[in-house]
Amino acid sequence: MLDLKTENKIIKAGYKLIAGIDEAGRGPLAGPVVAACVIIDENFQLDCDTLKMVADSKKLSAKKRIELFKVIKEKALAVEIGVVDNDVIDKINILQASFLAMRRAIRKISLKPDYILVDGKFKIPKIDIKQQAIISGDSNTWVIAAASIIAKVSRDWLMETYHLKYPQYDFIKHKGYGTKIHLENIAKFGPCPIHRLSFAPLKNLKH
Repeated sequence: MLDLKTENKIIKAGYKLIAGIDEAGRGPLAGPVVAACVIIDENFQLDCDTLKMVADSKKLSAKKRIELFKVIKEKALAVEIGVVDNDVIDKINILQASFLAMRRAIRKISLKPDYILVDGKFKIPKIDIKQQAIISGDSNTWVIAAASIIAKVSRDWLMETYHLKYPQYDFIKHKGYGTKIHLENIAKFGPCPIHRLSFAPLKNLKH
């Protein structure tokens, strides 16, 4: 179970608004990358059982993620997402697109954090806010885990809407990841407008 040890240490150092940032959708062959920003302050407590269940989104069922998504939105001070679509991913690469999605989430959020905790080994470039990158932050830091849930659920919903537009690819099942059925559908129908053409095996196809 995650606690607020990292966040409280930063608050004790004098920072007021702590943001956790994570993204979902770096690996898929289709769809956008989505980053989420979740902000808490010194008054935030894990004061209900649901908040104590927050964990890395990859370790939770889809049903549990949706339940936690609602509670995080209700209890956190502010929550926002940033989305970068596949065309931009193809132009600037997935790492830079992930950073762009994170910056968009920060720009859109209603409060400006004064300290950012970001999942991974890289700080977000072009941000003038104090920040710390935490490897496996979505597994060991509550506010980053909360952001991972917001990002994952938001992206899954986007992919479900794309399924309605391009049902032949079964996006509702695999959310754009390179599963066997997805690869078979690409071979059968070719890429659609939300496929990432810079990703293998798509970049090896004749379009």
